[in-house]
Amino acid sequence: MNILLVLAPFSLLLGLTSLVAFWWTLRAGQYEDPQGDAARILDDHLREGPDDEAAQP
Repeated sequence: MNILLVLAPFSLLLGLTSLVAFWWTLRAGQYEDPQGDAARILDDHLREGPDDEAAQP
């Protein structure tokens, strides 16, 4: 029964932490353009990265 005194506050803290993290991602604009991200992942010519920059003269 004493374990409930530890697990109940821990689970509430974990749930509150996850809600704050979700709110933070909403405020940061992580979900602004899901259709554009889905289209960009299919286009090879739009990829940029360290390997692509070194390959171009």
